[in-house]
Amino acid sequence: MKEEQVSFSKYGKSFQETLAQLILEDRPFADQLEEVLNVNFFEIKYLNIFVSRVLEYRNKYGVHPTSKIMAAVLRTEMDNENEAIQKQVRDFFARTLVKSVEGKEYIKDTSLDFCRKQNLKAAILKSINLLQTSSFDEIKKVIDEAMKLGIDNDHGHDYKKDFELRYVHHARNPVSTGWKIIDNLIKNGLGKGELGVVIAPTGAGKSMVLAHLGAQAVKAGKNVVHYTLELSDTITGQRYDSCISGVRLSDLASMKDLVFEKISNVEGSLVIKEYPTRSASVNVLGAHLEKLKKRNQKIDVILVDYADLLKPVSNYKEKRMELESIYESLRALAQEHDCPVWTASQTNRSGLNAEVITMESISEAFSKCFVADFIFSISRTIKDKNANTGRLFIAKNRNGFDGLVYPIFMDPANVKIKVFEQDEDTVELLREKSPKEQADAMREKYKSFRKQAKGA
Repeated sequence: MKEEQVSFSKYGKSFQETLAQLILEDRPFADQLEEVLNVNFFEIKYLNIFVSRVLEYRNKYGVHPTSKIMAAVLRTEMDNENEAIQKQVRDFFARTLVKSVEGKEYIKDTSLDFCRKQNLKAAILKSINLLQTSSFDEIKKVIDEAMKLGIDNDHGHDYKKDFELRYVHHARNPVSTGWKIIDNLIKNGLGKGELGVVIAPTGAGKSMVLAHLGAQAVKAGKNVVHYTLELSDTITGQRYDSCISGVRLSDLASMKDLVFEKISNVEGSLVIKEYPTRSASVNVLGAHLEKLKKRNQKIDVILVDYADLLKPVSNYKEKRMELESIYESLRALAQEHDCPVWTASQTNRSGLNAEVITMESISEAFSKCFVADFIFSISRTIKDKNANTGRLFIAKNRNGFDGLVYPIFMDPANVKIKVFEQDEDTVELLREKSPKEQADAMREKYKSFRKQAKGA
């Protein structure tokens, strides 16, 4: 029987390149793999040298190198290699700076399993020699030590080893909301891996707001996936048509040519996927996203209209726990696909006629959103709906100030939403007042605003 080749060659070049990239980018994994890794398992020369330099730096300085440090290492510490190999190593490193890692869990599990088996084989061969001297305790020690190597030893952020990581700039790659005022509050938009939630009572325009956010992303050249669990995909698509073209919803059919011309000029792409209410879980959405990726569909933004209508992955006794689980899974989805996720949620009954939906008004809904990075509410009374006005309240903001109220103009006829500057009078009205006092003050304040907005 032919002896198995002791290298990663059977897994292919792509596997080995991705593994080498993970060793640099994932310090806890590098800690775990280093215990069982022989760099000669990399049969590709430039990968062997690259990984060797990473491990040498770790052993010499006691910290894990950053990409910036590796760039310096590869410039100064490869003089003993020929020029062709040096170029291959540096070209590979340059590719890691722009290439995202796919299938990382498979590569981690497979490489660890391979390396641990090789170490265990070596321990067994050593034990055969020990049998001749009846050193049973030593045999047990050799086997036990081999079994312990390579197990999960990630205890978190190591204060010394991860020193350099604390000073690496992590790009959020934010996606604009289309409202400059709000973008300024959240550092230019919702970032990758972040969850944003729009909270409003029924009929206040949650779906309109999500369509606006998606349309702004498409116009900015982003690739958007919009899941709808309440409206049909065609109605959702028409809202995008109206928002992007500026044509009123009622005029879309008669102005199809103009609409098509407008949407043809946008740089981004949009996929709208419809699921019946409560039929799809976050896992179903994740499976659909994976199918899109296999078709080389890039995903920059995900919208879910809306999370309350998703099916929970597990059954819970309380509705509250069920909803919390859904929102936690949505944020995990954002992190897994490294992009922002927007969704919406309904308020309790107290939000139906509220002038401003403050924290007290949304307390019941807010319990589902503890994991959210950014939450804002939309409040529109009957008078507001007649005047196309309303208020936007920043309920939670991990990247800046919250507790702020902004007047808005919202015209559902053409999915047109504007956010106006907050004035000092509004700030003073809400300062140190009870929720009832805030509502009374805002009611008076926006009587005059409604008259102005009618001409917007």
